[in-house]
Amino acid sequence: MSDCRHGHNNQLIDSFPTTLHMSTTQAATNLSIGNVEIGFPVVQAALSGYSDWPMRVIAKRHGASYMICEVMLDKFLVELKERKRTSHFLHISDEEHPVGGQLMGSEPDSFAEGARKLVDAGFDIIDINFGCPVKKVLGKCRGGYHLGQPKIALEIVKKTRDTVPANIPVTVKMRRGIDDSQESRDHFFEILDGAFSLGVAGITVHGRTVKQKYIGPSKWDFLREVKRHVGEKVILGSGDLFTPESCFEMIQETGVDGVTVARGAIGNPWIFEQARAISEGRPKPNPPGLHRQRDVIKEHYQLAEEIYGERVGPMMRKFGIKYSALHPEHVEVRKAFTKVKDFSQWNAVLDKWYAEDLPGVFPDGRLHKAQGSCENG
Repeated sequence: MSDCRHGHNNQLIDSFPTTLHMSTTQAATNLSIGNVEIGFPVVQAALSGYSDWPMRVIAKRHGASYMICEVMLDKFLVELKERKRTSHFLHISDEEHPVGGQLMGSEPDSFAEGARKLVDAGFDIIDINFGCPVKKVLGKCRGGYHLGQPKIALEIVKKTRDTVPANIPVTVKMRRGIDDSQESRDHFFEILDGAFSLGVAGITVHGRTVKQKYIGPSKWDFLREVKRHVGEKVILGSGDLFTPESCFEMIQETGVDGVTVARGAIGNPWIFEQARAISEGRPKPNPPGLHRQRDVIKEHYQLAEEIYGERVGPMMRKFGIKYSALHPEHVEVRKAFTKVKDFSQWNAVLDKWYAEDLPGVFPDGRLHKAQGSCENG
């Protein structure tokens, strides 16, 4: 990675390997979060509006070792009734484990109650979101807003950790601060150190500020500084992970214990199996051919229909659009997916554009734009 992309300081990376081949040995070191054995240290991040049960299952089947559900509001969880219409929010299947539940809110007490709901649903790890940069979230004193009020943030951590059973790890997701001011930096480290002292098992750090949202580079040198600061404590890195190579480059250059792939995993579950191949010293697999893409896209739709019912058509468009990035005619395929309303139309797109088993293409990370939600990648 060039210094201009991530703002790296060469003096900060002098003790780490400088070749991808050497870094894969380090990258393959198994990850544990508290007493939960994760294994392969390339995991799927929480993605608001995306990382529901179908996406998590598809990721798991393609090599993701750990997935986190889309972020849920504490008050929503507290008020959630056992109804078929809302059952998908807390749906977990046996093959997913370990799986994390992510929580966001503003009040320590409701945070704790929401965490209890996630534990009761069967999530293996409870993750606290202090990272979402979306304006409507910040306006309601949630997500990244808490990075500006360390006392409230740490009260939330304490209430959550005290409520969640001791055998269930609690983790935190943060950005590097509200902005790049000294005050913001001080708040970051106050929350970081305080959260670990309160018993969290790991912290994910995204290399952008809240004010940056998804614009500009993720500062990987800050991740390295954080990892050096905490020593043996578990730090996961996040930001600008759109290829399997970038996952290992982040681990190599920063020393983090693992990485969370966010936007780079939407419509591209193959990033996990490609990362595993590289970590094992095998050649990076070619992009999946169109027939393999077709089978997975159809499988994803069927899983979604299984949990959402017939109303799933319009909500699957966003996934079809992301999957289209691997098609050699991705512009036309993207247009076709935007018009899908039901399974027959979904199949019609597949029949037209995926009939011939042509080679696929690697998605261009530059095509992944911010979605206006808590996507932390």
